[in-house]
Amino acid sequence: MIDEAKLVDTGAGLVPEGEGWFVLNTMDARWAESQEFGRYTRWEGDDDARFKELGININVLLPGQPACMYHGEDAQEDFLILAGEGTLIVESEERPLQTWDFVHCPAWTEHVIVATGAEPLVVLAVGARNGREGLIYPRDEVALKHGAGVERETPDGDEAYAGTAELVPIRYIDGDLPGA
Repeated sequence: MIDEAKLVDTGAGLVPEGEGWFVLNTMDARWAESQEFGRYTRWEGDDDARFKELGININVLLPGQPACMYHGEDAQEDFLILAGEGTLIVESEERPLQTWDFVHCPAWTEHVIVATGAEPLVVLAVGARNGREGLIYPRDEVALKHGAGVERETPDGDEAYAGTAELVPIRYIDGDLPGA
């Protein structure tokens, strides 16, 4: 029998403590905010409460914000647009995105999503976790044009995000999620 994980308040929302099943309302979960990359929650905890097989989160991006830096990795990622409009930069091409568009990126697909509409872009992101043995931040002119690219290719996340603001733990902000 699998035990229920205890939910603990971090001051910025609830996270599970230890392994086990749980139910956690998204508005009660721990969120984080970055000046450059918007707000997000990933529902999981830290250490042994970190999900081992699957990463899942919701990003809320203000107009002009990318979800992250343009990258490719050794694991599949998928995205569902829950609200708003954006641009997918994939393999150096721009593709428009709107509510209910689904994006599938097999391993090593170079990609990033940028909020380009007048309202916030809300994205559900799901990705396999294969140990993160491979990650690349390639230099890409299209990504650079959107503020989502690196000047020099690197496999190092610290280098790719150098000069960007630290993530700040926050509580959910009313109005971020459609219909909430």
